[in-house]
Amino acid sequence: MKQLKKEYLSKKVQDLKPSGIRKFFDLAAGMKDVVSLGVGEPDFVTPWTVREAAILSIEQGYTSYSANAGFLELRKEIAGYMNKQFNLTYSPQSEIIVTVGASQAIDIAMRAILNPGEEVIIIEPCFVSYSPMVEMAGGVPVHVQALKENDFKILPSQLDAVITEKTKAIMLCSPNNPTGTMLNKKELEDIAMIAIKHDVLVIADEIYAELVYDEEYTSLPSVEGMRERTILISGFSKGFAMTGWRLGFVCAPKEMSQAMLKIHQYAIMCAPTMAQFAAIEALQNGRSDIIEMVKSYRRRRNYMVQSFNEIGLTCHSPGGAFYVFPSIESTGLSSEEFAERLLLEESVAVVPGNVFGESGEGHIRCSYATSMDQLQEAVKRIKHFISKLER
Repeated sequence: MKQLKKEYLSKKVQDLKPSGIRKFFDLAAGMKDVVSLGVGEPDFVTPWTVREAAILSIEQGYTSYSANAGFLELRKEIAGYMNKQFNLTYSPQSEIIVTVGASQAIDIAMRAILNPGEEVIIIEPCFVSYSPMVEMAGGVPVHVQALKENDFKILPSQLDAVITEKTKAIMLCSPNNPTGTMLNKKELEDIAMIAIKHDVLVIADEIYAELVYDEEYTSLPSVEGMRERTILISGFSKGFAMTGWRLGFVCAPKEMSQAMLKIHQYAIMCAPTMAQFAAIEALQNGRSDIIEMVKSYRRRRNYMVQSFNEIGLTCHSPGGAFYVFPSIESTGLSSEEFAERLLLEESVAVVPGNVFGESGEGHIRCSYATSMDQLQEAVKRIKHFISKLER
């Protein structure tokens, strides 16, 4: 077959790098007896009442489009949930859009605010999609490194130093993927001062907001002066164990929300209706399930942090999400070398830290969203791997 001309493809897409996470998933897929700490999704099954609500909607024939922004009933439930849990007030009619996962919400946010050449500050280590989404929207990602000596918490002075007249927004994720780092109220207030000082927007990815362990969660738009300049991204994947349902939402002031809705209308039409019925049930009756998941994650987090530190891989205690981000610098291996050898020699899949940005080098991301038995087996194999390196 004749090879396709490169000229047929967008230069922008040609220049995009494939996901570094996918490489290791593909390697692990062909192997037996792999213990995977790589996948960023809950090991819990979506609660039965939530699944039942979706099944019932199908049986009753609710298979048509919803409103572009999502069922009004669901948007009202989201508004009520955000008010009760995070002390936020959004209009269901004009300030909330139901999206196909939180990733689509980030995509339409970027496309709604960016003009060609405008900059978005990306705090690393970060989710692998942020920079490509900025680039696909015509913007320029500007990377700033949150350092391990600060437990991967960004300092306001670091943001202040990189903001220019071209800066349009700061991309902020708390709790963070991949580090699990969570910013407290004072730290968010300090970041807010920088955003207000320079009159820039913040896109706040709060998809892990329900999964916090040591202190009360503060949502960025609840900080004084930030509601009017924050696009809040969230969804049902992590806290409600609904990854495969592909349902997220975005909350933003009316002008920004309506701009995003125009893109959503043309690109997506609406989120799947069956998933929306499931989400209504999750918001109405799913809080107890979240509490039980958080208890389990907290036990696993404590076990993984203690285990890595005992092995000699320094690991800070994450405040949220379901990842630990231990340092592997003591081994002398790069993060990619470590991850590849660990997979091939011990059949344990982790994600090398460098795929999350330069500041992730020297670390690996390990998800503890798997059973305690699997975590214990993984630790056993990692300990054996480290002992071989020390010989």
